[in-house]
Amino acid sequence: MSDIQNTSLGQDENIKARQRWISILARSSSDELQAYWDEFSPSQNFTHLRQPETGLVMVRGRTGGNGQRFNLGEASVTRCSIHLDSGEIGHSYVKGRNKRHAELAAVFDALLQNQEWGPRLDEAMIKSIEARLNKSKKERETKVASTKVDFFTMVRGEDE
Repeated sequence: MSDIQNTSLGQDENIKARQRWISILARSSSDELQAYWDEFSPSQNFTHLRQPETGLVMVRGRTGGNGQRFNLGEASVTRCSIHLDSGEIGHSYVKGRNKRHAELAAVFDALLQNQEWGPRLDEAMIKSIEARLNKSKKERETKVASTKVDFFTMVRGEDE
């Protein structure tokens, strides 16, 4: 395999890892991120490339989950971009209007790209939040499954 292909594979893995942790940071709670911020007390200074700002996005739905798309409504989203003094750039988009949540998610995105902080934060923070999110999802699925009703048609024998 050529060096170009090896580099491409490495970039794909980095992109997937970053997509994973950005998704987890976006679905985490502000209090959760603040607790990790207080626990780790990263000494990294940062500047805002984009101050936390709130706007609206259009939420799309599908009839029956796989039918035609339609505009369901709007949702509030807050975004932020920061630049660490060490050079990494972090971005975030979080549901809702919590500016501190967006700022912390962007800082943690940048720190997770840092060689010193990344592995430590992934192990202690990201995996912990991911486990909590997965547990919560399974609990919701179990609760929903208990209310599922199966409809079927009985054959009455009149067609024979």
